Amino acid sequence: MAAADNAPMLPVVRASELAATEGQTAWLIESLWLDEGVGVLGGSPKTCKSWLALEMATAIAGGQPCLGIYPVPRRGRVVVYMAEDAQPIVRQRLDALCAHHGLCLERLDLFAITADAVRLDLEADQRRLEATIANLRPRLLVLDPLVRLHRIDENSAGEVSVLLAFLRRLQRKYAMAVLLVHHSRKNGSATQPGQALRGSGDLHAFGDSNLYLRRVRDRLVLTFEHRAAAAPDPVDLVLVTGETPHLECVSDGGAKDDDGNLETAITDALREQAPLSAEALRRRLRVRGTRLRNTLNVLAGAGKIRRDKAGWRLLLDPSPPLR
Repeated sequence: MAAADNAPMLPVVRASELAATEGQTAWLIESLWLDEGVGVLGGSPKTCKSWLALEMATAIAGGQPCLGIYPVPRRGRVVVYMAEDAQPIVRQRLDALCAHHGLCLERLDLFAITADAVRLDLEADQRRLEATIANLRPRLLVLDPLVRLHRIDENSAGEVSVLLAFLRRLQRKYAMAVLLVHHSRKNGSATQPGQALRGSGDLHAFGDSNLYLRRVRDRLVLTFEHRAAAAPDPVDLVLVTGETPHLECVSDGGAKDDDGNLETAITDALREQAPLSAEALRRRLRVRGTRLRNTLNVLAGAGKIRRDKAGWRLLLDPSPPLR
């Protein structure tokens, strides 16, 4: 086959030489976000999208289960750009999340871009962002929200596709994940949340992983969508207020909670290693905090466990005696 005008060929290999997976889905956060995946965290205003984005960033940088139940297989560096929030607000939220998860913010490999503005449709800002990524090499880049990062027509598929192609190129070149926080239309469909995203349908098609938040009465419903993996059932979230505000699951949504017998799992864990704090048990058993606390109270009320300053321990051994 003759080359056109002696132009250089595109990179090409035999199909058998393509990189192969190891047979298992590679996760940045199990069930939530694919490793090196790009996508959108979408929802209408005031649905805690920024809280969830920072929760994910903190979990990855700290190697802690996201929302207390979705494991992070490997911790890594995270870079965030919170375009709508003042730096003290971002710091306050991160401090609260770290306090809730028992992390030290100063020790996290977590960086925040502090530029007054970043325009992804401008070549100069694209170069600045790429230089930042090339220097820091994060596992995740969070951009929140997309509407503050450009001046293109979001309804123009041509203009949107150019912007998304730039982010996809960064993802492939630097082997990182990219999370875009984006708004849904005011009257978007609840049954097809991806189609309810504001602007061009390319935003929905862009995602390897997409997350959607919508408010139902006093709760938030989180829906999952993955290109190359099965999506878990939706989960209900609430924003817990107080000294350490944070998002918390109030339904399991198929997460790894060992629903069959949590009481047995707790007593087995305490038999192997005690004392254990509630937080240590939550991480070990991958169960949401509210459900764990309720089960601990049941076991304590039954006289099977007790708590002291060091944590929870068995009060009596429920295992059957040896014969």
